[in-house]
Amino acid sequence: MTNEKMMRQLYDRMAAEQQAYKEWLLVQPPNVILDNACKFTVREDIVMEMEVLELTDVQATALLQSRTPLADVYWAWERAETHHMDDVRDVIETCADSVIQAEKKRGQREGR
Repeated sequence: MTNEKMMRQLYDRMAAEQQAYKEWLLVQPPNVILDNACKFTVREDIVMEMEVLELTDVQATALLQSRTPLADVYWAWERAETHHMDDVRDVIETCADSVIQAEKKRGQREGR
C-alpha cells in the first residue's frame, strides 16, 4: 500500500473514531460534556492535523495496527510535556501590553 493510501486510511479511521466519540458525547448530560470539552477539542485538533501530516510508512503502519489510533495518540498527548500554560500566560501578557500601548497612543493623540 502506498504511503498516501495508508495516510488516507489512518485519517479516515481517526475521523470515524472522533465522529463516534462526538455522537456519544452529544447524548451525555451537560456536566459530562463540559468535563470532556478539552478532550474533544484536542482530539479534533489531532484529526485536523492528520489531514496534512506526512508520516513515514513505518509510522503510519504502526498507528494503523491500533484498533483506536486516535485514542492512542490522545493518550500520548495527555502524558506529553507541553508548554500550553506558558503559551497562555504569554498571550495574556501580550494582550495586556497591547492594551497599554493602545491607551498610551490614545492619550498622546488626545493630548495634542
